Amino acid sequence: MLVRLGYVAMSVAVKNASPSKTMTYANFSKLDDRAAALRKLERIAGENIQNTLRLLKHNRAHDIEMYRCSSKLIPLIGHEELGDWDPIGRLADNFAEVGRYAIRHGMRISFHPDHFTVLSTPRKDVLQKSYADLERHVQVLEAMGLDASAKCNIHIGGTYGSKETAGGRFIQNFAAMSERIRERITLENDDKTFNALETLEIAEAVGVPMVLDIHHDQVNPCGQEAKSLWPRIRQTWSGCKAQRDPDSAAEPEELPPKVHISSPRSETDPRGHADYIETPVLLAFLRAVAPVTPRLDVMLEAKMKDDALMQLMIAVRDEPDVTIRTQASFEL
Repeated sequence: MLVRLGYVAMSVAVKNASPSKTMTYANFSKLDDRAAALRKLERIAGENIQNTLRLLKHNRAHDIEMYRCSSKLIPLIGHEELGDWDPIGRLADNFAEVGRYAIRHGMRISFHPDHFTVLSTPRKDVLQKSYADLERHVQVLEAMGLDASAKCNIHIGGTYGSKETAGGRFIQNFAAMSERIRERITLENDDKTFNALETLEIAEAVGVPMVLDIHHDQVNPCGQEAKSLWPRIRQTWSGCKAQRDPDSAAEPEELPPKVHISSPRSETDPRGHADYIETPVLLAFLRAVAPVTPRLDVMLEAKMKDDALMQLMIAVRDEPDVTIRTQASFEL
């Protein structure tokens, strides 16, 4: 099994390259010239997008082919007082440059909208904001020129007193979205509410891939081992294709399943994420699924970001059944 590693948003190796610089609405509203204030927001967003491109170039230098973009690329996007502002359109060239680079170098790009984006909610106002947030994320991916292989990963959401009712409401609200958004969605098991089995059942019901979070499965178990659920989880990825290479007539490859891995911060904070990855936990899972999984992408959700990736590659190199392929991938 070929395993590729990726990391989330920020780099600890590349300095002064935050893709999440922001501006509060309080500071925005202090500026008397609204047009100038909007241009300032766009300059900040432009810097965030440029830093994203810097990080992708850093990733290429270290053979990292999987990266999750920050959802905070555009400060104040979606704010109720800025409804007449179209930052994605105004920054289209910036986004297109990032997308071209990712496509040229075969990079798998994704987003993970924050926990306020929930489709299981009974509140219409929260649901509409969630729809709008997913729409914006998809617009950014489209502005980058990325096809449906670039996903938005979300959780099912809260239970609101009844997990069965909330799950049914998620399915109903999911079906109400347009196809161009539905085809971008992956579902991840939660650390408190919907466990791996419950998430898998809903992913199967709505026909989207499931991202197994190994850490979440440890702290919110479903009564079945992850390896026993894996054949069904892997099946949810069936038919998903990688980004098409515009310079090649060949059919794109199958998109590998993706899993998340992090380690508990401490015994008193088992749900928090540690700086680095506990290698034995990850390797135990990988060895269990390797016989039925040709390729697997592993997103590291460690606090030390790309350094955690590099340290993990060092940690696995002496394993007897591991063969290092690149700076960020290995076979097992």
